[in-house]
Amino acid sequence: MQNRTLFYGEGIFETILWRGRSSKLLRHYKRLKNSADFFKIPCPDYEEFCQKIEKKTKGKKNLYVKFCLFSKGESAYYQYPQKSESVVVVKKLQNSYEAQKICLSSIKRHSNNVVIYHKTMNYLPNILAKREALIKGFDDGIFLNENEQITECTSSNLLIVKNDKLLTPARDSGLLLGTTMEILIDKMNVKEEYIKIDDLYKASCLFITNSIVEVIPVAQFMNVKYPLDVDILQTIKKTIQEENPF
Repeated sequence: MQNRTLFYGEGIFETILWRGRSSKLLRHYKRLKNSADFFKIPCPDYEEFCQKIEKKTKGKKNLYVKFCLFSKGESAYYQYPQKSESVVVVKKLQNSYEAQKICLSSIKRHSNNVVIYHKTMNYLPNILAKREALIKGFDDGIFLNENEQITECTSSNLLIVKNDKLLTPARDSGLLLGTTMEILIDKMNVKEEYIKIDDLYKASCLFITNSIVEVIPVAQFMNVKYPLDVDILQTIKKTIQEENPF
């Protein structure tokens, strides 16, 4: 039986800030299960998912956890998976994260590409965009779609403050909606809109969000610099941590 993740990238994963079982963890599992169903990859139930992580973390918390679901099956690329293998990777967290400088990536997304709506092992565009940004002296890059709309960074979602409103690119622009951004949409009235480059130039401040960093301010986009709004930053952090407490 062939490892189809190795040969075809047919695998999915979740990156988790592990603080034990929480409503945030359940959001991760639901997204994993949704993607597993979409790609027809057999998926463990929630209890088994939790137990596999708990076994690997050995009672410790505040850790980086990557839960991988590899698919196995026949060698023909078009065949469906027959089995899956769960692999849990655990690492220490980085102590702090500095405000980010981000740029536009030359690599584009197409909103009709169904794969980008799932957290898959097909990560080469993200890798190339990240490398490109670092070479240019930035921390990360932003993907545009075929309509020149903003989508996301290489491993995070964007939160834009403009005209006293909290905005994020609409998910059907072509992006993976993170579990952290999902919380902010649910609990902070963040609105999904079609965002253009000009909206970033006119924003009063900008943040990136994902499960590991939670939220980080953006200090600069291209040649535009943003002030730090400490009040909004602390409100966002508090809202996220309500679902994943220490």
